[in-house]
Amino acid sequence: MSRITPFASPLLLGFDTMEKTLERLAKANDGYPPYNIERLPENASGAPERLRITVAVAGFSQDELDVTVEENQLVIRGRQLEQPERDYLYRGIAARQFQRVFVLADGMQVDGASLRNGLLSVDLIRPKPARMVRKINISASE
Repeated sequence: MSRITPFASPLLLGFDTMEKTLERLAKANDGYPPYNIERLPENASGAPERLRITVAVAGFSQDELDVTVEENQLVIRGRQLEQPERDYLYRGIAARQFQRVFVLADGMQVDGASLRNGLLSVDLIRPKPARMVRKINISASE
């Protein structure tokens, strides 16, 4: 028995990679760490509209965080180093590693990342797409 997917339509050509990406995202992200995504409008200096992803990374230092772009995916990883010299009476703050994945649309660019007060902010630029119309010549054979 074959599985019918929304991308199986003969009118949707070349979307098989998008379907695989959506399936991978559905499995990959749990609720840790929490994050916000906000839209930042164009500013007076002419900077384009941006998106800002803010991830709560309390307890992580800059060296324990990694932000990369891999094949249209923004990947934020955190791995705290264990400190064996500490003797905890109670440990309520988990030193757990995480990986948070965001799929970027074609053309999205990472503008930068900053860590402040336990919040990691990653700014993305959404460039305005150029409208392109291309005329296709029709050859006639007789």
